[in-house]
Amino acid sequence: MTQQVPSTEPELAGVRNFRDVGGLPTVDGRRVAYGRLFRSGHLAHATESDAEFLASLGLHTIFDFRNAADQKLEGPDVELPGVRNVNLPLTDPAHGAEFWTMVRDGDIDQLRSILGDGKAADRMIGSYRAIIQERTAEHRQVLHSMAEDSVPALMHCAAGKDRAGISIAITLLALGVEREAIVADYLESNATHRRYKVHRSKSSASAYSPEVMDLLSPLFDARAEYLEAAFDTIDEKWGGVDAYLEQGLGATPEIRERLRERFLD
Repeated sequence: MTQQVPSTEPELAGVRNFRDVGGLPTVDGRRVAYGRLFRSGHLAHATESDAEFLASLGLHTIFDFRNAADQKLEGPDVELPGVRNVNLPLTDPAHGAEFWTMVRDGDIDQLRSILGDGKAADRMIGSYRAIIQERTAEHRQVLHSMAEDSVPALMHCAAGKDRAGISIAITLLALGVEREAIVADYLESNATHRRYKVHRSKSSASAYSPEVMDLLSPLFDARAEYLEAAFDTIDEKWGGVDAYLEQGLGATPEIRERLRERFLD
């Protein structure tokens, strides 16, 4: 039997942005059950006590949406006994490597040129749209896997905000969760204790100056406009959520009903 964990989140020393997605309401009056679906940042820096807590959740599968560059930078996830780890990169391993080098190492003029005048937010919106359009095979695999077994499941990327955020949102759409509740859960990643730590290579104070942090903030924020761009892409390309789920992801009504049986109270 799945362990029912409390809605209050634990204090994890080496894992950021962890939370249980339980409690979110569906359009037909049900709720996502606690202890079935979790989200977080990467698990590479989990402490021994973090690992003990994660092991206590009774997880079946961890979906890791990081790419090879992420894993090289942060390291592999901590291994949990009896838990299946599935790596489904949602960006190409080479995509953005030069960009992120500039984010870490670039001087203020470089950052202004690549991030200023709305370019950073535009990049994030473009990335969200691309993941919806181009990563249907990965999201199909996630939904079908969870319909068959794989529950309880934890989904994460590096920060637990973008790739995991989109994947959680898609899962919640398949469960019939209210759109406003999906956005609200996504925006919880903005809480100070959840946010991904910005790493800059330079140790000088100027590396973290107010202007630098202002330029970088769109990359590390969870903004409703980003997730709404993903939803808009679903509507524009497939004509709505139901068609996207069935035609794009192969989530037939039967698959969706199995998911609802697994995840909803």
